[in-house]
Amino acid sequence: MRVVPTILSLLPVTYAVNVVLSNDDGWAEINIRQFYKDLTNAGENVVISAPADNKSGTGSTDEPPAPRTTPCEFNSCPANSPAVGFNASMPRFNYVNSYPATSIRYGINNVSAKFFDGPPDIAVAGFNVGANLGATTLISGTVGAATEASKEGVPAIAFSGSSGSQIAWNVSPVPNYVKVYSELSTNVTETLIASGTPYLAMSTWLNVNFPTSNDSTCNSPSQFKFILSRINAATGATDVETCNNGGTLPTESSVVATPGCYASISVGDAATKGDVDADAQFVALMKLQDILSCLPSEDTAQKHYVA
Repeated sequence: MRVVPTILSLLPVTYAVNVVLSNDDGWAEINIRQFYKDLTNAGENVVISAPADNKSGTGSTDEPPAPRTTPCEFNSCPANSPAVGFNASMPRFNYVNSYPATSIRYGINNVSAKFFDGPPDIAVAGFNVGANLGATTLISGTVGAATEASKEGVPAIAFSGSSGSQIAWNVSPVPNYVKVYSELSTNVTETLIASGTPYLAMSTWLNVNFPTSNDSTCNSPSQFKFILSRINAATGATDVETCNNGGTLPTESSVVATPGCYASISVGDAATKGDVDADAQFVALMKLQDILSCLPSEDTAQKHYVA
């Protein structure tokens, strides 16, 4: 008997990717909750493991979690709560009474075992309230979380947005900038996932920064363009060639400052939080090429890598 395949049997099989999500603004801040919602709606298997309080600017500070004496941020857990805990109605939302680096490692080593039966496939941090550009990466807790994940062997992305303030998860209506940044962050994450494993070169991470978004400026995800950039100004290093750049990528600060809605994507070294070599940049360029563009000042005739 000849078996005729159905249309459904010919479609590619897709699987949810296991994602650990953290930040430095705290587990109950609205940005991380919206990002969780959008990643979950995209079909991914997501858990939150983030600080109990706002821990912005704490870099890679790391210490064992300790029991609470006061409520978590926005009264999201009561005083005298344990050192780690979760939302009773949403156990995928986990707090860690410590720093971002500690929190994401707890998510990788503990929370993931509960929900994924193993380590996550990818880690994402943010999106942060405020940009993390250039030397700011050295003190950013969002970057501290992403680089800690990379050191644990999990590919990681740090996301940061120029607009907004720290507000609770239950604010209604959800501010538009939150929706815009969350959709953009989900787009980058999903593009990287779709590129297949390995997602990034070993011991590297992505630093993604969004420009200002408000009612009159960059108020829709469709207005944004992503630019491959570097964290710090080049000092004799040769970058991957793209957009006829002559071997020097624009800094992420200059990208975000360019008139228009340009978001930067830099490839960082997990150990130094600085830039990587052209080979590691090339990996990211190939993985994200479908969403990358060139700045207006660049010749777009030659978008991709030149050997």
